[in-house]
Amino acid sequence: MSPNLGISDQDRAAIIASLQALLADEYVLYTKTRNAHWNVSGPHFDHLHKFFEDQYDALAESVDEVAERIKQLGGHATGTLAEYLKLTRLEEAPGKVFSADEYVSGLLKDHESLVRQLRKDIDTIGSKHKDTGTSDFLTGLMESHEKHAWMLRASLD
Repeated sequence: MSPNLGISDQDRAAIIASLQALLADEYVLYTKTRNAHWNVSGPHFDHLHKFFEDQYDALAESVDEVAERIKQLGGHATGTLAEYLKLTRLEEAPGKVFSADEYVSGLLKDHESLVRQLRKDIDTIGSKHKDTGTSDFLTGLMESHEKHAWMLRASLD
C-alpha cells in the first residue's frame, strides 16, 4: 500500500532514490570506519581505536535511521553490499594499508563529502520535492557528520 503523505509518487520516488544513495554512503563509511578501528596502529593506537569505535557506533545508528526513513516514505531499503557498492559516491581502496593519519584523513574526507552532498539534498528535497520532514531529517544527519569531521580534523592538528 502506497503511503498518503502529501508527497506525489514521483517526488517520493526521487526522494527515496536520494536516500538510497545516502544509505549506501553511510554503510560504506561505517565499513571504512570499522576497518580503521580494526587496523589502526602506532603511538596513538589506544585513543584512535576507541575514537573510531565511537564513530562507527554513531554511523550504525545513522544507517538504521536512513533505512527507516526510506521505509516511512514507502520505499524498500537496499540491504546488500553489491547494491551499496553500486550506489555509493564514496571511494574505497581495497587491500591498501594506511597509517593512522591516513585513516583519519580519509575518514575526514568522506565525512566532508557527505556534508556537501547532504547540503545539496536538503535543498533539493525541501524546495523541489516539498518534503520538509526528510529535509529536516537530513539536516540533523548533516550536523552529525559535521561533528565527526570536526573531531577527525582536530585529531590531525
